[in-house]
Amino acid sequence: MSGIDAVGWLATVLFAASYFCREPRRLRLVQAAAAVVWIAYGVAMQAAPVIAANVVVAGLALWSSRGSARAAAETAEP
Repeated sequence: MSGIDAVGWLATVLFAASYFCREPRRLRLVQAAAAVVWIAYGVAMQAAPVIAANVVVAGLALWSSRGSARAAAETAEP
């Protein structure tokens, strides 16, 4: 297996692992991490669609994780 293949498999494992996250914020952070690894894979493969799609996914996952953290903090307040 090449190093590029290993990066692709790592991204796949991270994304699959996100389905085992019980907390929404953790789910989004794991998905964002997987997307970043997919971006690295896309760069290595010179695959613009993989890069573009995962820039969007990582951005949305990080943005929405901020919202879920804020909502959790608001509901925790008395």
